[in-house]
Amino acid sequence: MTSARWFKPAALALAAVAVLLILVLVAKALRQQPAVQSFLIDFPGRSELPDSAPVGFPAWLSVQHFVNVFFIVLIIRAGWQVRSTSRPAAYWTRRNNGLIRTKGSPTRISLHLWFHLSLGALWLVNGIIFVVLLFPTGQWMRIVPLNWDVFPNAISVALQYASLNWPTDNGWVNYNSLQLLAYFTTVFVAAPLAFITGVRMSGAWPRAAVTLNRFYPILLARAIHFPVMLYFVLFTITHVTLVLATGALRNLNHMYGGSDSENWVGFWIFAASLLVMVAAWVAARPLLLRPIASLTGTVSR
Repeated sequence: MTSARWFKPAALALAAVAVLLILVLVAKALRQQPAVQSFLIDFPGRSELPDSAPVGFPAWLSVQHFVNVFFIVLIIRAGWQVRSTSRPAAYWTRRNNGLIRTKGSPTRISLHLWFHLSLGALWLVNGIIFVVLLFPTGQWMRIVPLNWDVFPNAISVALQYASLNWPTDNGWVNYNSLQLLAYFTTVFVAAPLAFITGVRMSGAWPRAAVTLNRFYPILLARAIHFPVMLYFVLFTITHVTLVLATGALRNLNHMYGGSDSENWVGFWIFAASLLVMVAAWVAARPLLLRPIASLTGTVSR
């Protein structure tokens, strides 16, 4: 029984390794072609930024980065528990109060779903602050495509990564085009999709809005919400892997240390942030969530 349970994951892992090996071999073969070599020269992997674009990362961006990762990790954990748990250990029911009242009895939801929705609300607030600060500080120019050459440059970077001859970048000054497109997609496409599909499936959505629900059915939201979660998982794994594999100390200093150097300041801040996230992951259990959830509703077994 145990071997049968692990057969499918093992087969998928082997298939993924085989696909990666094939991609590497194909990319290396392509790089030997004169036309491809000329393409890589014409499009080295970066779009030019305006002269007014900022250099480096302000302290608020480092704080936002940690808070964003903290919430995403716990949101994914709670979301998976909602999806995979058939008999929750506890349920939460919102109490009617002077500010919010509902007709009939409030909907009872699992404690996992309450945690997922609560984290999502905090993550949304953090995201709004992040987007608002992007524009007056000019940081938006670093993650929003400003020229059409970002697309051939992104193809160039993908080919360089796939051939294991990785590009030499300095994210302190300018992201490569593949990074730029990935960050733009994450901030301005995936995050809004996670929000609007999550709201559609939550109790905050107006159930009586017949016309609205016809144009935006809940089945559509469910079909989008889970793949968006998988996107965030894939993005996080890829992002962390490349950060550590392409100059870990320097990259971690960019993200956490506020400098373009290779000292250990950013690493130790990153290590401390990991400890905080691991502690929160372990602590996020019904025993500790019940008293917090009871502040806003009734918790029952």
